Amino acid sequence: MEPETRTLSAAVREHLRQLCLHEFPCGTGSWNKSRFLPQTSRAWWELIPREERALSPGEETVEDLLGLVRSAHSPWALVEGSSAEDLFLKELAIQNPLMLKDSFFYTYFRLLRVVDEDVSLVDKELLKFVKLKELVLSANQIKEIDTTNLPPTLKVLELYGNKIASMRCLCHHPPPQLQHLGLGHNKLLGPLESLYITSDHWPNLVSLDLSFNNLTDLQSMVAGLQTLPHLRLLLLQGNPLALVSHYRGLTIDSLARLCVLDDITVASSEKHLFRGLSHSEDLLAPEAQFLVTVGNLQGVLDSSVLDPEPGPQGPFITYNYYVTYNFVEDEEGEGSQYGGVLAEIIKPPSMEQLDEDILEEIIEDVEESLESGLASLSESGELEESIVSGASEPLPRSIDSAEELPKLRPLLDPQLCPSPGTVLFSTVPKPWSDVIPCNYEMQHTLRDLVRLKAFLLSGTVVTVVEEKILSWPVEQPSSADSPLAAKGKAEKDKKEKEKDKKGKDKAGKGEKEPPKVPPGAKRNKKQKELPKELHQDPPVLRLLGSSQVVLEPLLAGEPFVSTVCHFGVIRTLEADRLTLNRSSSWLAPSPWVLTWWERGQSHHRLPPPPPPPTPKT
Repeated sequence: MEPETRTLSAAVREHLRQLCLHEFPCGTGSWNKSRFLPQTSRAWWELIPREERALSPGEETVEDLLGLVRSAHSPWALVEGSSAEDLFLKELAIQNPLMLKDSFFYTYFRLLRVVDEDVSLVDKELLKFVKLKELVLSANQIKEIDTTNLPPTLKVLELYGNKIASMRCLCHHPPPQLQHLGLGHNKLLGPLESLYITSDHWPNLVSLDLSFNNLTDLQSMVAGLQTLPHLRLLLLQGNPLALVSHYRGLTIDSLARLCVLDDITVASSEKHLFRGLSHSEDLLAPEAQFLVTVGNLQGVLDSSVLDPEPGPQGPFITYNYYVTYNFVEDEEGEGSQYGGVLAEIIKPPSMEQLDEDILEEIIEDVEESLESGLASLSESGELEESIVSGASEPLPRSIDSAEELPKLRPLLDPQLCPSPGTVLFSTVPKPWSDVIPCNYEMQHTLRDLVRLKAFLLSGTVVTVVEEKILSWPVEQPSSADSPLAAKGKAEKDKKEKEKDKKGKDKAGKGEKEPPKVPPGAKRNKKQKELPKELHQDPPVLRLLGSSQVVLEPLLAGEPFVSTVCHFGVIRTLEADRLTLNRSSSWLAPSPWVLTWWERGQSHHRLPPPPPPPTPKT
C-alpha cells in the first residue's frame, strides 16, 4: 500500500495551525477585546483629553501577552528549534491580529522552511508566494519536482535528504535567478547527471551542493561544471567519484574560477600544484586506492602457560596470533594479486527461514570446510607475507534476509563470516610475545566505486584470532614386520661376514684386531637421535576480540583514519601468576647450592641460570 501523498501547501497550513495564531495569548478575545472594538462616531465631549481608562476586568496588556510567548518557562512559549519567522508571527498575532490574513501570508514570506514534514508533492499553491526568495524542503519524501510550480523569484532551493534519483525533473523551466542549489544526501546516480549541470539550465548558479550521492563519472561531471560561468562553491564529497586518487587535483585544475571545494578554500598554491593535471590521461584512471596497515599487537594472554607439560606421546601445542579485517574487493580480479590464494566473495543470502536443524547442519559444514581449507593451506606452504582468507565454501543454506546474517554469526567462526560482499584479509600468524609485531601492509585498488562507498559507510570489523595447533608423534612400524628392515638385516649380516674375513686376514699378517664393543656398553661418541615425525591436527581458532572501525571519514574527504582498537581485558590472575613463575624460573638463579670436592677442598657456588625455554613444537 503506497503512503498517502502530502502536498507542500497542506504542510504549510498544518504548521500555521500548530502555531495557534488565533488562540490565547494571540488573536482577539476577552483578554484584549477592548483594543479591537469597532470605532463608532463619538460626541464632541468624548474627544476632550482626560486620563486613560483602566482595562476591563480579565484583560491583559500587550507587554504581558508578549512575555507569555517569549518566556522559556511559559506554557505558551514556542517549542525548541522554532524559526525566527514563527516567533514573529506569534508576536504579530498579539500586537495586530487583524493583519493575519491569507493575502498577508502570501506577500510577507521571503523564506519558506518546511523540514521533515513528509512532504512528497510541491503543488501549485506555492506560486501564490509572490515574493519568495528561499525555499527549504529538506528531509522530506520528494522524488520529483515540477519546476513550473516553483516561484520564478527563487534564488535558493534546498532539497537535502530527499529521494531524488535524477536532476532531469529540475531542468524543465527551472527558476532563472537561482544562485544556490542543494541536492546533498539524495539518490542521484548515473553518468547522465552531468548533462543536467550546464549553463543552459542554471546560468546564474554560484553554489552547488551534490554531496553524498552516487555520482561516479568525475570527468563528465567536471566537463558539465566548466560551463557554469559564475560557479564559485562546489561540494562533491561523499560521492564515489570523490574517492579516486586524483579527484581534488583534477577538479581544481578544471574549474579555474572555483573558490571553495568541499568546504575547503582553494589556495593559490593548490592551483599551481595541480596545473596541467586534467590533461594527464595516464593519471585519470577511475579507480580508488587504499593502503591498510596493521601495527603491533600487545596485551595478549600467553595461553601456553595454562597447558600441562607434554608427555612423550604428546600432544605438543603451539600458539599463533593474527589480526583479520574485511575489505571490499572487485569481483573481477580477486585473488590474482595475492600470491594465488583465492578469497571468495561472501554474497548476500536469499530468502528462506532457518530452524535449529538447519543451524546445526551449517555449523557442521563450516567446521569441515575450515579443517579442509586450513589443512590444504598448511600442506601447500603458500603462506606469504600477506594472506587472504575467506570462506572456502559458501553457506550451504540460504538465510531469510541480509539482516539475519548477524544473528547467525555468533554461532560460527569469525574467520568464515565476513560481511556480505567483502573479503577477509589476515596478517601472518606470529608466536606469542609481549608485543607481537604484525608489520602488515596491503594496497587495495578498486574500480567499483559504488560498492566501495557502501562499504565505507558500514565500516570494517577488526578481530584478533588465536590459532592453537596440536602435534602428535607419528608411530613408526615395527622392525620385524617391515620389508625394509629385513633387507637392512641381510646387508648387515653380509657386512659382518666381510669384517670377520678381514679380521682373520689381519690376524694372519700379525695385526691386532680392534676390540669389539660389548653389548650394553656406552660408546665414546653420542649417537644422534633421528627427529620424530609429528602429525598436526587442524588448527583450533579462538576469537580473542573484535572491534568495529569507522571508515566514513574517508568518504567525507579525510586522507586517513588511524584507530587503536581496545578489546578489553583478557588476562587473568591465574595466568599472570603462572607466567611470573615461569619467567622467574629461568631469569633468576635457583635457591639450591651445588657442592663438590677437588684435591681435598670443598667449593660452593650458585649454578648459572638455565637457558630460556625453547618454543614447544
